[in-house]
Amino acid sequence: MTEPVVINASPLILLSRGDHLGLLQAFASEVWVPTPVAREIRQRGPTDITARALSTTDWLRVHPELPIPESIARRRLGAGESATLAIALEHRLTAIIDDLAGRRCAEGLGLSLRGTLGIVLAAKRRGLIPAARPILADLIAGGLYLSERVLDEALRRVDE
Repeated sequence: MTEPVVINASPLILLSRGDHLGLLQAFASEVWVPTPVAREIRQRGPTDITARALSTTDWLRVHPELPIPESIARRRLGAGESATLAIALEHRLTAIIDDLAGRRCAEGLGLSLRGTLGIVLAAKRRGLIPAARPILADLIAGGLYLSERVLDEALRRVDE
């Protein structure tokens, strides 16, 4: 059994939109969703695919908010990023964040970090998906931003 990971809203939204939420289970049998992230997702309404996934996926667990340490608060991140990083820091868990400012903060704190792109690449390396390219194309169509250079380099890493 792997330890939990903690996720911010955008990776959760992108993966559920593309019906790729199951890729998260390549990293953890349990994914913690901080309360502010859950609140943001639920505001999208009960018919939203991510809000439904949050309500029906037993391995997505809403985790109570923790006090935000000064090392995170001074970065002035959004509530979701801050809560994600606070939980990751407190429990020494991997944070799944796409936002650049949040990623820089996580790196500065020495946290283990993944993004949506890294999840897809790891799933390919572990043989959970036959190819990363179609999933990444789907995620990009759903709103994931990757420069062509980053996309090409990522696909090279998995021999595509």
